[in-house]
Amino acid sequence: MLTATQKNRVALTITALLVIALGVAARLFWLQILHPQHWVTLARRQHWTVLELPATRGQILDRHERTLATSIRLTSVFADPRHVKNPLLTARKLSPLLSVPVDRLMTKLSQKNRGFVWLARRIPNQAAAQIRSLKLQGVEVMKESQRVYPQGYLASHLLGFAGLDSKGLEGLELAFDKVLQGQAGWRWLSRDARRRPLMTWGAAEVAPRDGLELVLTLDTTLQFVAEQALEKAFRKSRAQGGSIVVMNPATGEILALANRPTFDPNQFGQGHPEIRRNRAITDTFEPGSVFKIVTAAVALGKGLVTPGDSFYCEQGAFRVSGGHVLHDYHPYGRLTFREVITHSSNIGTVKVAMKIGPQALYDGIRAFGFGVPTGIELPGEVGGTARPPSQWSKLSITAIPMGQEVTVTALQLAQGMSVLANGGYLVKPWLVKEIRHPDGTAVKRFQPTPVRKVLEEKVAHTLKEILAGVVEEGTGKMAQVAGIRTAGKTGTAQKVDPNGTYSQSRYVASFVGFAPVEDPKLVIAVILDEPQPIHFGGVVSAPVFREVVGQSLGYLEEENLQLASRP
Repeated sequence: MLTATQKNRVALTITALLVIALGVAARLFWLQILHPQHWVTLARRQHWTVLELPATRGQILDRHERTLATSIRLTSVFADPRHVKNPLLTARKLSPLLSVPVDRLMTKLSQKNRGFVWLARRIPNQAAAQIRSLKLQGVEVMKESQRVYPQGYLASHLLGFAGLDSKGLEGLELAFDKVLQGQAGWRWLSRDARRRPLMTWGAAEVAPRDGLELVLTLDTTLQFVAEQALEKAFRKSRAQGGSIVVMNPATGEILALANRPTFDPNQFGQGHPEIRRNRAITDTFEPGSVFKIVTAAVALGKGLVTPGDSFYCEQGAFRVSGGHVLHDYHPYGRLTFREVITHSSNIGTVKVAMKIGPQALYDGIRAFGFGVPTGIELPGEVGGTARPPSQWSKLSITAIPMGQEVTVTALQLAQGMSVLANGGYLVKPWLVKEIRHPDGTAVKRFQPTPVRKVLEEKVAHTLKEILAGVVEEGTGKMAQVAGIRTAGKTGTAQKVDPNGTYSQSRYVASFVGFAPVEDPKLVIAVILDEPQPIHFGGVVSAPVFREVVGQSLGYLEEENLQLASRP
């Protein structure tokens, strides 16, 4: 039998065990019944992670489905610093494979408060295989997309580019970023105590949804022709910049658009950001004599003149309000209205404008689309300036008709000339024909957008013939193409110096025209900024037009490619 002392000890032991058991049971009840979520979450953090499944960015294709922008899959390396036991040793092993200094890797791997850091993006496959073989704790690799532009610099200002995270940063890549980007998926990934992935059947997963594709109005061949011609003139004239726009006047489709200087979107970080500017839509300038087509169109459209009306051009010097003297480059006597435009007489144009009057002239300028953006699907477009008559000075009626005191873009000039080429309609320039799934199924198709009727077809036809005369016998002779009748207008505009006066050494040279005259297929605007030493639009810009027309119409005929011919 147990003694009294022994019985007391047994009772105390049993009591202690019961208290401990009750304490454990209470703790388990608190953990498992009352507050389980905290520990479930902690366990998931330790053993489960969400792996993002990146979507593939949609392609950008030209009108014949030739690839302009696509994505390829490369390997990137990342780390979870919380699970890197020896950052220095890990950094030393990775440095030669990633071509990243040890100290930079050390800095990243030592950030114990972070669960994810990039170590290197888009590395060669061989290096990725070597890193996998090392089985470094806390270091892993994953597949990532890289944006690639197979045509290099071709159409770079239109396409823009996407950054390291496949986000559009400029051009169409930016404007249609949400469409192209797609939607990433995800998968739950189970890991063991050493953070090694485990095969887990039935784990939750959402597949990525790849981005949609863009099919453009652009023609890669015409783009190449335009870029080559512009590049040659840009270098030969030692210009500060240049732009060319090739447009279907009937539909507003942009067939080619280029600027100089240019860049390769595959290496968009190289060079000054200035070269990435899309000058054709962001840079405004006083157009000079090219703008006389608007004055002529308004006068003919309102029946204020006929092609045969005569104007005395004062032998090259015309005194206007306030003692200001207006000059012509050549001293002309009497010229018909047709000859005023053919020979680009400033005095004759101003006398025509005086018949029109300020308000009617301003209304005509706005009807042609000047003073507002065209609405093309590109970021950064500006609208230029076209002030209402209430803001004109006494001299404005002598300046605006010949392209001073107004500013325009190269794209606006192409749009304005299209009014004459297509029979009188202002059409909206556009670049994207179709948005579609990667399998080719269309999501949305786009159509031409006539904005308004500006001129009667008879008036447009009369102006077409007058502008054909500019090329045949006037200032645009260097725009002549053998076997093809062309039309257009030259411009040589003085730039404004910082002191507010017109420069005697800095000019913008331009030529805007269309071909063939009988049934215009192409409108082309060519702008060269500060060409040296020759600065006349008819000498430096018109030959670019001639070269592009000659090659482009031949290409369209050889390939039997038909462009829509009515707005």
